[in-house]
Amino acid sequence: MTPGPTTAGRTHALPEQALPQQALPQRALPRHALSHLDALESEAVHIFREVAGEFERPVILFSGGKDSIVMLHLALKAFAPAPVPFSLLHVDTGHNFPEVLEYRDHVVAAHGLRLHVASVQDYIDRGVLRERPDGTRNPLQTVPLTEKIQAERFDAVFGGGRRDEEKARAKERVFSLRDEFSQWDPRRQRPELWNLYNGRHAAGEHVRVFPLSNWTELDVWQYIAREGIELPEIYFAHEREVFQRAGMWLTAGEWGGPKDGETIEKRQVRYRTVGDMSCTGAVDSDAVTLDQVIAEIAASRLTERGATRADDKMSEAAMEDRKREGYF
Repeated sequence: MTPGPTTAGRTHALPEQALPQQALPQRALPRHALSHLDALESEAVHIFREVAGEFERPVILFSGGKDSIVMLHLALKAFAPAPVPFSLLHVDTGHNFPEVLEYRDHVVAAHGLRLHVASVQDYIDRGVLRERPDGTRNPLQTVPLTEKIQAERFDAVFGGGRRDEEKARAKERVFSLRDEFSQWDPRRQRPELWNLYNGRHAAGEHVRVFPLSNWTELDVWQYIAREGIELPEIYFAHEREVFQRAGMWLTAGEWGGPKDGETIEKRQVRYRTVGDMSCTGAVDSDAVTLDQVIAEIAASRLTERGATRADDKMSEAAMEDRKREGYF
């Protein structure tokens, strides 16, 4: 404020708007503003710590795919130098990529983590589940997953789902309540204003937690590059024997491919997402470095699930139907 005229020995201040514009003080911008990756990391770390404080038996779904790898990296950061206070859970379809399973076991051993495995093959052998005619086991994961959650009494289950992946996942909150049958009801979604998360649940219920909800595929890759996170080689371009089905390049295997009329050929491909071999397609690519992968993703107009996941193309509501049944 600039001193104004005095009356009876008192000084009156002139309002700021009466000053010439150039005389107004300049407000300096913060020197160290958070980047968008810093902000996303901070949010995810906050979510991990919230769950550690609210729940008794959380578990991290870990498949060895890029999203679960980033999720584990964030958990390690959230609690360092202490160990991660959660175990890992993998639903093994029996049709997983060998490179990914090797990576999974390497990470578990390197960090001294406990790994729970729910096997789809066990349920098929016991007659609880049947093989599908198309050979894919991805939809068969729901029963082993939900029974493992109930048997181990996990009350919070971290998943790597992101809202940009698929329409049903875009509907989901960060804390997503599941009933005693692990089913999801979109009408029971809770508001999450000001990053306040409601983990309250009844006995037998649990909460699915998605720390990467607000990330995009490009964010994930940029974060991997920034943090120097190791990935399975399957995510980078390599020569592979594949065949084409429904517009996707699939890896041959005992799961039922190729069929008559489907020809195996060697191509330079990489994977954008990793699931069951029977439903996860590769894309033609020359990207052998992180920078090249990031450039490729930035130019893409399709999400990785939309481009390379056959299980999401079964119907318009395929993912939402499975989530209602307990799928992650």
